[in-house]
Amino acid sequence: MAKTLMSLSMLSFVLLLCFSSGTTRLANGQVAQKTWCVAKPSLDDTALQNNLNYVCSEIDCSVFRMGGSCYSPDFKISHASIAMNLYYQTNKRHTWNCHFNNSGLIVLTDPSYDNCNYPYF
Repeated sequence: MAKTLMSLSMLSFVLLLCFSSGTTRLANGQVAQKTWCVAKPSLDDTALQNNLNYVCSEIDCSVFRMGGSCYSPDFKISHASIAMNLYYQTNKRHTWNCHFNNSGLIVLTDPSYDNCNYPYF
């Protein structure tokens, strides 16, 4: 019973993240203060490259180009996550701006690392 309730609570949380409109609400009704968009860890290289191509045709992606603060590690998933977050933040953090054909994931923990700061606007 407790396991079922926990599963239902988690499902409610995920659904609230996925279907809210601009403001992310937690399952308990509180508004999440900050959210970021990252690539799902299970994505293949084709999906990651498609996301990079789309985002970088819309916004400046120089932050993860060679010499940029988010170049290292030079992994496609890292670069795609940074690009997807830039797009999500630039477009006012609406949940649909992190969809990317169901390849984006909204997170509540800042994914920044070392000198690479994931922006939050």
